[in-house]
Amino acid sequence: MNIKDDILYQELCKYCGEENVLRDEPMSNHTLTKLGGKADFFVTPVTYEQTRQVIRIVYDHDIPFLFLGNGSNMIVRDGGVRGIVLSLKKLANIKVDGERMIAQGGADIIDASEKALECELTGLEFACGIPGTIGGAMVMNAGAYGGEVKDVVETVTVVSKEGEIFTLSNEDMSFDYRKSIVSKKGYIVLETVFHLEKGDPSVIKETMEDLTHRRESKQPLEYPSAGSVFKRPPGYFAGKLIQDSELQGKGFGGAEVSTKHAGFIVNKGNATATDYISTINMVRKTVKETFGVELELEVKIVGEEKQDS
Repeated sequence: MNIKDDILYQELCKYCGEENVLRDEPMSNHTLTKLGGKADFFVTPVTYEQTRQVIRIVYDHDIPFLFLGNGSNMIVRDGGVRGIVLSLKKLANIKVDGERMIAQGGADIIDASEKALECELTGLEFACGIPGTIGGAMVMNAGAYGGEVKDVVETVTVVSKEGEIFTLSNEDMSFDYRKSIVSKKGYIVLETVFHLEKGDPSVIKETMEDLTHRRESKQPLEYPSAGSVFKRPPGYFAGKLIQDSELQGKGFGGAEVSTKHAGFIVNKGNATATDYISTINMVRKTVKETFGVELELEVKIVGEEKQDS
């Protein structure tokens, strides 16, 4: 650390509190793959104003910046992340007012679906197995089993790259397949209001149990992974292409194409991010050579390569 790092640390602590600013924090503690080197600064604000101030610091001083949800669709390279990593994991409150649910950006969308069940509200059953935050769900228009968040979102409150807070309507969000205005503009989601409907709790519970069973029977949840690695190519299924390329069980180091679901790459226990990324590249190359189909990543790869000492 140099003097500039110390000044930045003091400024972050001034706005967020020392307990919410970590230095040299291993990103493997915060990604579902359990991979990734250290972040220079890992910041977890506890108010929207603190979040805005962090964004202002980043914008005013042109500091390298990464926003992290719950690390479900992100691979952090072994060299770690320079600058500031911002996590809203301490902004995870969910409350219900009639048929409206107000969920902060750091809350898990699985928790939101369970809260809906508790309050006898229908509309979020599809989200009971999606491993992401409310903010991440808005970025990607998360969906599963025929449902998408765009179907139940009323408004989304965001902070812009310049540190301005404002609210977007469902129409303003420009939801599309696995994208939205949030991803296009680089906004950070502070809060989402869902408009749900009263439902039969026994039917809601039965639906969620069925979807959970289907997910658990098909996905390799027993190992750390980044979830579904590739987007669905037009006219194909990524998992089927990988399976037909006979890649299941293959990989590098501790990373392996799942034998349970070929669309997943798992960390068998001792993988590095380099192993994981090498396995991704091998899969893309093989599928391209075998079927002529270019697989597009659904996960993000961030950070720096580890330098040899």
